Amino acid sequence: MKISDLLFGRPLAASDERAEQLGLAAGIPIFGLDALSSAAYGPEAALTLLIPLGAAGVAYIVPISSSIIVLLAIVYFSYRQTIAAYPGGGGSYTVASENLGTFAGLLAASALMIDYVLTVAVGISAGVGALVSALPNLLPHTLGLCLVILALITFINLRGTRNS
Repeated sequence: MKISDLLFGRPLAASDERAEQLGLAAGIPIFGLDALSSAAYGPEAALTLLIPLGAAGVAYIVPISSSIIVLLAIVYFSYRQTIAAYPGGGGSYTVASENLGTFAGLLAASALMIDYVLTVAVGISAGVGALVSALPNLLPHTLGLCLVILALITFINLRGTRNS
């Protein structure tokens, strides 16, 4: 067995490619999780910043929460349209390239790569932060825990799981 097969899995046969396509029912929850995780930590931070304002901060909770709900609705309908228009897979690069040109496609792809890196970094650090707060003895090992979890997630994604 080759090391590349161990890391990435066996190559996908052309006949199996059709089974990997997503419809609306599976596509929205799978791709929507990325948008939800990207939008989850910002609102939490914004609402946390209102705590020191006390009673004055309460007036901002409804407008900020409403804005977040509107943003998530826009993302939902956007993904729904994209999945319907590109049932064979249409990431931001494909959609932007075909509709706006090569430069826009490259810009969208690079923005998405930065988003993925930051989403993983924030998600892992938030998870390890919660773990360390529950088990304070792990505090000196925070960086090591983050790196182990990152390596595990990297391996799983390189190996390729059907629903990842």
